[in-house]
Amino acid sequence: MNNENLNRSLKSRHIQMIAIGGSVGVGLFLASSKMIEIAGPSVLLSFAITGFMVYLIMRSLGEMSVQYPVSGSFSAYANEFWSPLVGYITGWSYWFLWGFGVMAEITAVGTCMKHWFPDVPIWVWALASLVMLTLINLVDVKFFGEFEFWFSIVKVVTIIAFIILGFALIVMHFANSGFREIEFANLWTHGGFFPKGILSVILAIGPVSITFIGLESVGLTAGETKNPEKELPSAINKVLLMACIFYIGSLFVIMSLFPWDNIDPNPSTSNSPFVLTFENIGFRSAAGIINFVIITSTLSACNSGVFSSSRMVHTLASQDCAPRFLGKLNKKSVPVAATLFSTVFMLIGVGISFFFPEGAFNLLLGMCGMAGVFIWMVILITQIKFRKTLDSEAVSKLKYKSLWFPRANYACLGFLAVVVITCLFSPAHRLSVLAFPVWILVLVVAYYIQKRIKESELKKAN
Repeated sequence: MNNENLNRSLKSRHIQMIAIGGSVGVGLFLASSKMIEIAGPSVLLSFAITGFMVYLIMRSLGEMSVQYPVSGSFSAYANEFWSPLVGYITGWSYWFLWGFGVMAEITAVGTCMKHWFPDVPIWVWALASLVMLTLINLVDVKFFGEFEFWFSIVKVVTIIAFIILGFALIVMHFANSGFREIEFANLWTHGGFFPKGILSVILAIGPVSITFIGLESVGLTAGETKNPEKELPSAINKVLLMACIFYIGSLFVIMSLFPWDNIDPNPSTSNSPFVLTFENIGFRSAAGIINFVIITSTLSACNSGVFSSSRMVHTLASQDCAPRFLGKLNKKSVPVAATLFSTVFMLIGVGISFFFPEGAFNLLLGMCGMAGVFIWMVILITQIKFRKTLDSEAVSKLKYKSLWFPRANYACLGFLAVVVITCLFSPAHRLSVLAFPVWILVLVVAYYIQKRIKESELKKAN
């Protein structure tokens, strides 16, 4: 399998923050309130179940990534061990996922900047953000890794501080009139721990799972990791643990500080639980602080997105699934053409977000979530096919193994089927679930058209 001659200079701390940057962001600070609305305090169980299942999926990916550390990761593995068609669909779906994801994130940056600069148009900040992130990704991978590390550290420190301060407020009863009924009992005294029934835990799993999408980007760093055998397993184990602590810890504190049915399901920067908590201990400028954290979180996610999408296009080009010039590297082993191609597409998306109805753009964003779930399914099935290429001796020599193979794979596939079904019950995701098969059909048609063109060119050449 082609190792692509990329520069292996990413360290464990870099790849951990690349994955954290792509998965823990604005969703925690604002969108988590929607998940609380679905299941109340029992949403903690939804996160715990999802976190465990995603860990099993990442172990499957890690097994292949340590054995074959290439930047194309799951797309390259699907191409090698399943079929070129699946590799093609997986690669372009992941590129699509990050392309539209970054479009939405950079628009969010512009919205947050209006907190301080109300007269500056949103598109100016969105454009400036995209240009900055493109330049960062064009320098070299080590510089990109350092930037991502420090940007992600901002939100990591903020989340940890929030959890510690929240626990202090609860245990020490250090609260003024801004907090009412502050106690751990808020988790079970407002309609019980399952205020909307046990089924609500399952219904919340769909939206909760989508918040973990981005963790698989740890696999895309394999081709540029300094010591993949050592650092990839460490990163996979730590990243999932950190993500679960951040989500479960934060929501545990929030629902102890505030009765779950009093939490605004559509919070803004100024009235989110994070802001109210910091304000209550004397940080009157908490709205500005959290706004800054949201901006850095968003830029961190965008940075991971530009990296991931460019590496995926680079891999597709090496597989003849994209124009070959997109696979070229510069003297610093950076895929410049692939990076510029991805960011130009993201730039087009900035215009789409303004000229098309909000519903249409939200549909595309919802399809990004479905693309992530699809890619997790591909990872699980590809690993099953990968194992079939090995004899028992080769399996025993694997440097990093998945857990409970193959039972865990089938359990995770069943779990992902539940995710898709629960998304059908969510108005925000239903249309995306129904529309995603159309996207797959488009890619299948495109693949065979491209294949037919190549065959015709070969016949002419002969």
